[in-house]
Amino acid sequence: MAPDKIALQDLSAEAEADALLREEDERERGARGAQHNSSSDEAQFKNDLEELEASESLPPPVQATSAVKKIHPAPIICIWIFLSSSVILMNAWILGDDAGDLNFPYPIFLTTVHLAYATIGTRLMLRFTHLLDGLNNVEMSWDRWMKNIVPIGALFSASLIFSNLAYLTLSVPFIQMLKAFTSVAVLTMSVLMGLDQFNKRTAIVVVAISFGVAMASYGELNFVFGGFVFQCLGIMFEATRLVAIQKLLQGLRMDPLVSLYYYAPVCATLNALLIPVFEGWAPLNLVLERVGPVTLFINCNVALLLNVSVVFLIGCASSLVLTLSGVLKDILLVAGSVVLFGSPVTFTQMFGYSVALAGLVVFKTPPEVMAGYIAHFKASIGL
Repeated sequence: MAPDKIALQDLSAEAEADALLREEDERERGARGAQHNSSSDEAQFKNDLEELEASESLPPPVQATSAVKKIHPAPIICIWIFLSSSVILMNAWILGDDAGDLNFPYPIFLTTVHLAYATIGTRLMLRFTHLLDGLNNVEMSWDRWMKNIVPIGALFSASLIFSNLAYLTLSVPFIQMLKAFTSVAVLTMSVLMGLDQFNKRTAIVVVAISFGVAMASYGELNFVFGGFVFQCLGIMFEATRLVAIQKLLQGLRMDPLVSLYYYAPVCATLNALLIPVFEGWAPLNLVLERVGPVTLFINCNVALLLNVSVVFLIGCASSLVLTLSGVLKDILLVAGSVVLFGSPVTFTQMFGYSVALAGLVVFKTPPEVMAGYIAHFKASIGL
């Protein structure tokens, strides 16, 4: 199997969940104002830090359903990392053309099957579980669906297609490194649309992440310009989609499963229209012969369960925990590809990726929480 050659993009539930949690964090920090000033007294500092960390564990902005319990995030994080990695590796096995792979090189078709399965799965969940009780808080009209959901679904489709095309030529480690730039793209798009603004802190972080990604690209041994362009386009469309959600769906608070309930049928339909153009009818003729119904069924379930795990994750973890979990997942994917499958990664890439990841953690961590940890570190070493 060659997971460093081909894989599918996750359904971006992590990005949406992170945006929801960060929005709630900003709201809570605004309400607190300047309540938590730094103190030279160590005991007072610890009290302030504990209060800040407690505020980071507030429920997400979406109303938690009865199925999402407040449990310790550690097992949920492990399950989420396992499912996310499994989606990538299993798709690599299905789409790969090396010895032992299933040699089914039709990523648009496979993505369409995933989305069609998610369309059916979310409707069954609505009927038989409480995981989609959040739909009761969403006022969706036909006009809003046409003007808002369909355009965002189209951006989602474009993001999936270009990202999958990149996986055909670039390695998994390199793509994970490029994905670190997504947060910069989202911030840039938010500034262009008037939803955010640059400041000194974000400018420094943007430069650090950009420098790290540039170093990772420079050090890539198997650099393919076409694949690099496809991944950049995928990141651009994904950033535009996430910003469009903020711009077009103001007042609608949807968790990842509710979002999937609305977007999956739109994306499945749009992708299905592209299959005859880009992949022809070969996928229909070869899917049962090369993949088989059992493998396809397991693959679709893993992809759907990944979105379910994110709902549980945002129900029991803070935005900081989600950020660090995403970083850990990316590191494990890169290290796993290197150790298990021999994917080439240079020292220059690792250095650049480390800089980008550090910038990513700083970017997604609330400034006062980061300042608290820095002050605590200085105090512990006597500075």
